[in-house]
Parts: sequence; C-alpha cells; structure tokens
Amino acid sequence: MFRRILIANRGDIAARIGSTCRDLGIETVAVYEEEDRGSLHVRLADRCVALRSPRGFFDVEEVLRLARESEADAIHPGYGFLAENAEFVEACEAAGIAFVGPPADVVRAVHDRPGALARARAAGHATLEASPIASGPDASAALRREAARIGWPVAVKSVAGGRGRGERLARGPETFEEAFRRASAEARKIYGDDRMYVERAAVPAHILGVQVLSDEAGATIQLGEREGSVIFGNQKILEETPAPCLDDDARAELHAEAIAIAELFGLRGASTVEFLRHADGSTWFTEIKPRIQMPHPVTELVTHVDLVREQIRVAAGLPLSDATRRAVPHGHAIQCRVNAEDPRARFRPTPGRLRTVRMPSGPGVRVDTYVYAGCDVPARYDSVVAKIAVWGSDREHAIGRLRRALRHVEIVGTPTNLPLLQRIAWDDAFHEGRYDTELLAGPVDALARPGEGLRGLAAAAAFAWSRRNEAFDPVVPDRMRSGWNRSRRAKEV
Repeated sequence: MFRRILIANRGDIAARIGSTCRDLGIETVAVYEEEDRGSLHVRLADRCVALRSPRGFFDVEEVLRLARESEADAIHPGYGFLAENAEFVEACEAAGIAFVGPPADVVRAVHDRPGALARARAAGHATLEASPIASGPDASAALRREAARIGWPVAVKSVAGGRGRGERLARGPETFEEAFRRASAEARKIYGDDRMYVERAAVPAHILGVQVLSDEAGATIQLGEREGSVIFGNQKILEETPAPCLDDDARAELHAEAIAIAELFGLRGASTVEFLRHADGSTWFTEIKPRIQMPHPVTELVTHVDLVREQIRVAAGLPLSDATRRAVPHGHAIQCRVNAEDPRARFRPTPGRLRTVRMPSGPGVRVDTYVYAGCDVPARYDSVVAKIAVWGSDREHAIGRLRRALRHVEIVGTPTNLPLLQRIAWDDAFHEGRYDTELLAGPVDALARPGEGLRGLAAAAAFAWSRRNEAFDPVVPDRMRSGWNRSRRAKEV
C-alpha cells in the first residue's frame, strides 16, 4: 500500500479522497492555488503545497515536481483537470509515481470519444452516430456540414469533456454557431483543449451511467446504475440510483452491456459506462468516464462500498476487496449539487465569502463539501460548493429525506441554487419518476413550489414588515400624559 498520496485536485473531491486516505493510514499532500489557500481540503491534509504555475492544475510538469518534492508514492487526480490526460499518466509512469486510475493506453482509447464509439459499434453495441474530431479555425464549418449529414438535432461535444461541460445542444442550423462557440470556449477554458465533434442527439432521453470496478487480475463488476436526467444549464444537478425509468429486465440488460464494454476497453479501477435511453426503450452507449465521478456518493450509499478505497487498492496492485465483490445495492439514494449561482440573475456564478454555512444532518444524509463559515468561494473554479446525498429504504423514503435536508441548509454570503433544488424536490413529475432531460427545458417558475416553503416565506415577509414599521424609540401613550396620571405616579414615588 502507498505511504503518501498527492491529491491533484481541489474542493469537495479533494476532501473526499483525503478522508479515505486517512482511513487507510496514508498521508495526504494537498495542492492549492492562492485563492484556495483556506479551502477545507487544504486544512485537512497532512501536508500542503502551493501551485504557482499560471496553468494551474493543468501543468503536468509542475504537478509532478510537487509530487517528487513531497516524496509522494502516488497521485490521485479526482475528476476533471488531469484525470483523463493520457500524457500525464505516461509522465507519472516515467517518474515512477503511481497514477490512481487506468493506464495511459486505456485513457487514450476512451478519451478518443468518436473512436471509442466506433470500436463499441464494431463490437455490436448500439451507438449514436458521431462525426470525426475537428479543431482549428475551420472546425465550426466542418462540424456544421457533419451535423447536416447526421441530421438535426445534434450535440456539439468537447473531446476532453464529453457530456456536461463543453457540450451544447443545437436543435437546428440556426442555433449551431452559438452552440459551437459556447461549447468550444468552455472546453478551452476548463480542459485547455478545444477539439470538438458532433453527435446525433436523442431528445428527450434518460442519461444513465453504470458504475464499474475492475482490477489487474481481470475481475470486473458493476455496482448499479445512476440516472442523471435532471439537467439545468447543461449540467446534471440531481442524480439518483436506481433509475426510475428502468424495470428489472431493462436494468439487467443495461448492466450486462456495461460489463461487456468495460472488458472491451480493458478498464481498471473505477469507471462509469454511460448510456442514453429513449422513452421507447432504445438505448445507446455514449462514452466512458475512466475515473471517479461527481455522483459517486449515491452508489456508495446503496452499496456501502468506498469507491476511492477500491481505486487506491487497484492502483497499488491489489485485487478488489471480497466485500466489494459481494456488494448488492440496497435502498434508494439521491444526490443534488448546491452551486454558488444566483437564481435571480439567470444562475450566474456568484463567488464570494460565506458568512454562515449550515449543512443538513440526521439519518440517511451525507454532505461532501469544502466550504465552512468564513471561507471563500473562488471565481475561477466550478461553482459546486456542496453535494447533498440522502439514502432511504425506497424512493419515497429517499425523497422525504431529500426534502428535509434541503429545508435545513443555510448558506449566507452568496446566492445559491437552493431555490431551484427545492422546487425540483417538490415537483410532481420528479416525485412520480416521470421525468427526462426535458424536465427543466421550460421556464423554471413553472415548477411546483413547496407549500411549506411558501409558509416560511410568508412568515419571513411578515417579520420583515413588522421590523421595518415598528417604533424603536419609546413612546408614552396619550392617556399617560394626563395630570391625573402624573400626580398619581409622583405620590407613588
């Protein structure tokens, strides 16, 4: 097992990785940029080192230099940044530092998303048609021609990011240029890579991801699927397991296909095999995320498997633990992402200092976060400040706990998307499991508002009105100003 691991990431995932390392008796080295100096993952680490490069976490040589200087045995990349960078994996191997993730050839194979789709299609798996990769000044025109050939609508996608960041939907030729501009700019900013491709879009659909674990001995298991069809601003904001859109037969078929695809690509460690599913039951393989994912807490809640622990074991050359091999999902789990975004300003990111932070607790509630009262939410990173996950014996139970948890959150100092999360939790379509990627396609105000929330708002408004109109200077009533009262009071004194 490793003696010391450098965590090449930040925020809630860095704090999360550090927790498992402490459980395993492994020292941790936190990497931070100046604006993140006070972040929780830095405070909790055994050591911390400053990242001075203007390229930040994308600077391969700088991250490796910090790993060597801190005498780290391994590097855990978390998600994003260098997690899917094959050159970084090769550099780690050359430096004699273990990379907690798949080998470079696997990362390269799944990172070439159009190539990965072609490989899966050749093996008999259904995929959506995709274009070749394009980059440079002529990329927009080339992909526009490919989109016309494939047929509208299309998803304009980043090679580096895939679904989510660096992706936009173009429903027709009139929206293509704007979709391409936004997707490529976001990919360039977040991943430092503006290579793009287009893929036929299935709209509406269900976004499904099967959690897979594999070790060096060739064992590959699945730990159930997650549904992430509640998307807003092109980002998944609520995910759950098991998926409400699947029956038992469809679920078993999806899991078997995910195992076959994982074995086709020779995955190692923790990966997610992603699919799109249409309302008519048509299902397509879309991509592989060869790393830990943001919604991994819901899988951990229903299986009691520490996915980061299994990642570290596999990277150290150990097999998957016996308990993990025997794990069977139980109950239902839901996770939502609390973002520093202003609902009154089209959910624009709102960095700033947090004056008050109160996170929910109680049975079946888990919070992954890096914030606390007095800390700063930096401007240059993703706006996620916390992930709130709940577990229940069934979906109804889990939704009840989600509602309770969201009522107990208090974050003061910068606006958050809590109002949106609360509306989703009380929405009839979500409650009944009748939702897909179009749930939030219309005006957000069309969603149901929780009655209890309205009562609380009314009470707050009444209190504010009362405070504004009350007299703060003592006033003597007119009846006390009469001579009779003055004389009586004087005698009493």
